[in-house]
Amino acid sequence: MGSVLAVSARSGHHFSKTPSLSIRLLKGLGVAGDAHMGETVKHRSRVRRDPTQPNLRQVHLIHAELFEELRAKGFVVQPADLGENVTTEGIDLLALPSGTRLHLGASGVVEITGLRNPCIQIDDFQKGLMAATLDRDADGNLVRKAGVMGIVLSDGDVRPGDAIRVEMPAGAQRPLQPV
Repeated sequence: MGSVLAVSARSGHHFSKTPSLSIRLLKGLGVAGDAHMGETVKHRSRVRRDPTQPNLRQVHLIHAELFEELRAKGFVVQPADLGENVTTEGIDLLALPSGTRLHLGASGVVEITGLRNPCIQIDDFQKGLMAATLDRDADGNLVRKAGVMGIVLSDGDVRPGDAIRVEMPAGAQRPLQPV
């Protein structure tokens, strides 16, 4: 089991979000009041390609352990800085398979759809940060560390300090891919 370190949302399309005392998850939509809330894609580049695509990026989650790793490399990063809605502690988000359900607080449920693919805006925030959120595994494969994306399966309020229960998907497990 892990926990929620911080929550954030922002109504406009900005790189960083605004830390909050709580956020409201809305089934099939995302985070109430957030720019990326909706049944169809909201990321501007994806909207230009096809605005009817389903929104697999309703909620962005990042593990706080990434911030510690980035600090060791000389970067200053706090919760909400990288645009995440939920900052987690104690869960290796990147190791979870696609379809994992995260039970947040009393009733919220987010299903992980894939990895966040970091974009050049990260370097606009702090030069060199994009490269610091990418790595290579032992086989030379690219490892994306900038968090995971998900869809909301169940409404709920989420606050810092809330417990996170991980529910693994049934059947064959598929590794996370960028969404």
